[in-house]
Amino acid sequence: MNRFSLVILSILIVSCQNKKNAKKQIEVSQIKSPNIVYILADDMGYGDLSSLNPESGIQTPHMDKIVQEGVHFTDAHTNSSVCTPTRYGILTGRYAWRSRLKEGVLWGYDQPLIEESRLTVASYLKSNGYKTACIGKWHLGLGWQPKDINKPIAKYEWGKVFEEGDDSNVDFRTKISGPNELGFDYSYIIPASLDMTPYLYIENGKAVELPTAYTEGKTENKDGRGVIWRPGEVSPSFVFENVLDNLTKKTTAFIDNQKEDNTPFFIYFPLTAPHTPWLPIGDANGKSKAGRYGDFVTMVDDAVGAVVESLEKAGKLDNTLIIVTSDNGAHWKPVDKQEYAHRANYIYKGQKADIYEGGHRVPFIAKWKGIIPEGHQSNQIMCTTDLLSTMAGLLNKPMPNSGAEDSYNIWPAYTTNVETPIREAIVHHSLDGVFSIRKGKWKYTEHLGSGGFSQPKTIEPKDGEAPGALYDLDQDIEEQNNLYNEYPEVIEELKKLLQQYKSQGYSRI
Repeated sequence: MNRFSLVILSILIVSCQNKKNAKKQIEVSQIKSPNIVYILADDMGYGDLSSLNPESGIQTPHMDKIVQEGVHFTDAHTNSSVCTPTRYGILTGRYAWRSRLKEGVLWGYDQPLIEESRLTVASYLKSNGYKTACIGKWHLGLGWQPKDINKPIAKYEWGKVFEEGDDSNVDFRTKISGPNELGFDYSYIIPASLDMTPYLYIENGKAVELPTAYTEGKTENKDGRGVIWRPGEVSPSFVFENVLDNLTKKTTAFIDNQKEDNTPFFIYFPLTAPHTPWLPIGDANGKSKAGRYGDFVTMVDDAVGAVVESLEKAGKLDNTLIIVTSDNGAHWKPVDKQEYAHRANYIYKGQKADIYEGGHRVPFIAKWKGIIPEGHQSNQIMCTTDLLSTMAGLLNKPMPNSGAEDSYNIWPAYTTNVETPIREAIVHHSLDGVFSIRKGKWKYTEHLGSGGFSQPKTIEPKDGEAPGALYDLDQDIEEQNNLYNEYPEVIEELKKLLQQYKSQGYSRI
């Protein structure tokens, strides 16, 4: 076959593929709106899934099945390396550093971070005919009301814990604004992480049981971190070990209640695991080869399996888009590396809170029978802020003129091989507020050091040394070779782009 014939053959193949992809998009637009279940693990690393890490010490059959039957994004990132700001980005489609939260996380008694007037995934889907539910860890602040309006509500954080006899000045009997004011029809939540006070369940803005008891907290470090929760107010019947199961049962009950209802639903299910306290119970104990942490990850997998099973029993599985991801990288580095070969963040440098890849590169998997091809893999660079625009793309519905400033429609990459980058770039942000920007293969960081939990957090450059970092992730995914001084033109381009995003208030083109 001559060169001309090969060219013609290539054109025909590409044309056929494009027609197939176009047909796929048409088919999606013609079917009824799918149910959407978004499962957000808490501190689960890319390397925790046995399907993504050949040397994983944890078996995750339920999540592995989603990988096999759906799409796996190899280059997915959270918009922050820690809890609260990532959750803000998921729901609003906006980088959290544009909010009042410039670094760190919220605490249990903090006020709401998301304004009630701001567009959210829930309010957008609700306006398009969806029933919406939030079940799980909230960690975005709540509208607590004070008992004494002349005194502030207590503040507890890294250096200050709730002592016995303290008064938080929270009136737990009053209505608490939260998820229901942001587009969720139903909510059943705990206020923040399972190691942050106060400890209680809140259903549709009302305390299920008042936190009239006190816990002294617990600190039991094993396998690198372990069992820890802070002292403070707790509901008398609140059992830490049962929280993950309780939230899972609430989610499956919600699904079961939709059995006879044809209204599409959206469930945002942010788990409490495998964030500390690590509390594997029952058959999960000893189930992994990654200590207590690994055992707790198996409970995350079981929660995913329970949701899938409940969808199937309710007759909803075939028309449900299931997404599973994590809010940041894992926070586990085993003290004894010989005892545990498992690497929760796989080959990536760093961990939760860091600006390094291990801080924000996460598993992101999804399935929707008959729509997302089985075993599909996408190398698109994507961010957790992209959910809102992606849902608009899936439904083929217009986005409002305001909101979702940093959200891109990634839906085409869920179902087809999209080679052209959908995003122009992505901004990363660490616990301490360090910025990094990624465009194509290049990743530029303004400062040296992790900006998070890994030591050193900051590095002061010596005379003549690079003041920041530039990595070619195509060649150096482990971020070992700083090319800052070798590509000044790339540094200049990325500096300008990062500044442009900051100053203009949005990144979406």
